[in-house]
Amino acid sequence: MRARAPVVRHRTLRRRALRRRVLWSCGELLVTLGTVLALLVVHQLWWTNRQAEQGAQREVRALEQEWGNPASPGGSPESASTPNSGSDSADSSDSSGSGESSGATGWDGAGGLANSSSATPGWSQAYAILSIPRIGLRVPVAEGVSKPAVLNKGYVGHYPGTQQPGQAGNFALAGHRNTHGEPFRYINRLRRGDAVQVETADAVYSYTVDRTLPQTSARDDGVIRSVPRSIVRPAHGYRAPGYYLTLTTCTPEYTSRYRLVVWGMLTSMRPR
Repeated sequence: MRARAPVVRHRTLRRRALRRRVLWSCGELLVTLGTVLALLVVHQLWWTNRQAEQGAQREVRALEQEWGNPASPGGSPESASTPNSGSDSADSSDSSGSGESSGATGWDGAGGLANSSSATPGWSQAYAILSIPRIGLRVPVAEGVSKPAVLNKGYVGHYPGTQQPGQAGNFALAGHRNTHGEPFRYINRLRRGDAVQVETADAVYSYTVDRTLPQTSARDDGVIRSVPRSIVRPAHGYRAPGYYLTLTTCTPEYTSRYRLVVWGMLTSMRPR
C-alpha cells in the first residue's frame, strides 16, 4: 500500500512566512537598537571627552597668553610667603580615596565671595588654572558649578559662596569624574603631601593635599564650608580656621550617588 504524501495547506504556508517575516523584522530592530546604543555610548564616553578636553586646553592656553608668563605646573614658587594654615587637632582622616559632576550640584558654603584681586569673576568665566602634577592635570577653573555652562565644558567649577584662591577659608571646586573631559577622574589617587597649584592673573598659590574623604552624601555641604568638616562623617574634616582647598567629584565611577572629597592646605603664594 502506498504511503500518502502529506498535504500542506496554503494557510499553513502563509502562517510560516508571516512568522519568518516577524522574526526577521524583530532581529533587524534589535540590531538597529544595539547600533544606536553603541553609538550613544561612544559619543558619551569618547566624543564628549574629546570635545571638552580640547576646549579646556584651548582655554588654558588663552589664559596663559593673557597673563603673559605661564607658571611651571607644580613648580616651587620663588620668594613665596607662607600663610598660617590653621592645622588643628581634629581626628586624623588621611585615608586614601577609593574608586564626575561630577555631576556635582551646587552646595551653599559659608564665607564671603571675594577675589584676592578684588575683582569678582563673571558667571561661568574661566579665571584660574588648576594644576595637579601627580595625575597630569592642568585645567581651567570657572565661576559656578553649572553643568551646561562650566562642568560639561571640561572645566573645574568654583562653588559660589566659597572663598577664592589664597583667601582665608575654603576654596572649593567641583569637576566631572567621567565624561565631558573628566578632569577629576583620578583624584582618588591623590595622597597626603601631593602638590596642587592654582594660578590666577595676579598670583600663583601652592596647596598641599592633606586629607581624603572617600565617600559621603551628595548633600553633605559641610565639606565645602569655610572650615570644612563632613556633617555625615564628622571624623573627617577640620575644626580650626585656615586656608583650605576642597576638590569634589562623584563616586563610584559612572554614578552620581555619592561624593569623593580631597582637602588641601595653602602652603605658599607668590605674585606674578
